[in-house]
Amino acid sequence: MQLIDAVPARCAALLAQGAVGAALVPVIEYQRTTDALLVPDICVGSQGEVRSVVLVSLRDDLKEIHSVALDDSSRTSATLIKILFREFVGHEPVWESYSLDLRRMLNANDGALIIGDPAMTFDRAGLNVWDLASLWREFTGLGFVFAMWMVHSGVRESLRNIDFPGACDEGLSQLEQIAKDYASSLSLPASELELYLRQNISFRMDASMRAGLNLYYDLAWRHNLIDAVKPLKTLEP
Repeated sequence: MQLIDAVPARCAALLAQGAVGAALVPVIEYQRTTDALLVPDICVGSQGEVRSVVLVSLRDDLKEIHSVALDDSSRTSATLIKILFREFVGHEPVWESYSLDLRRMLNANDGALIIGDPAMTFDRAGLNVWDLASLWREFTGLGFVFAMWMVHSGVRESLRNIDFPGACDEGLSQLEQIAKDYASSLSLPASELELYLRQNISFRMDASMRAGLNLYYDLAWRHNLIDAVKPLKTLEP
């Protein structure tokens, strides 16, 4: 098996093209990909504060944000922030797609959507930061799913024997070492990264997160961010 390291948007493209058999994909792309099956119960989500998906602004109030720069490596998060503003804040900013450069993003916009490692490492002095998973929990009372493993339906038979739950369990058993491995490259304490992986990220789907995923899809369709809501089809072992 060959492993490819790619940003979430690229993972979605590779799967849609059939260039890979399986990929960890932003959940919004399931609704935009015709040949994908979900690996059940395994996810990257959060029950509250996620820390790695944030809206950053010099403004004090969400209602004062009228333009937002979107990190162009994001798909699910970009759809989520549009839903949050349209459905719950009550207005829609102008959206602009940017490569990650927080200073340039905020020079030209009221806010910036930052995801992943950069969202955990930028200097927050003088900035207001809203955690998107926390906002979702505040507005809906539900957990949120950002990404799931998906497989291309054309190669489903060859992937049925992959033990995705077992791989997840193996990774969870090594969180302390994983945190140590990434501490130097992120310039964050290993203890903080381990806490992030244990408390901020949820790797198993529960009822709250499943309900949150279904609501997310329904709201994305309501606000014309996807063409339709297709049923969840899973890869059965």
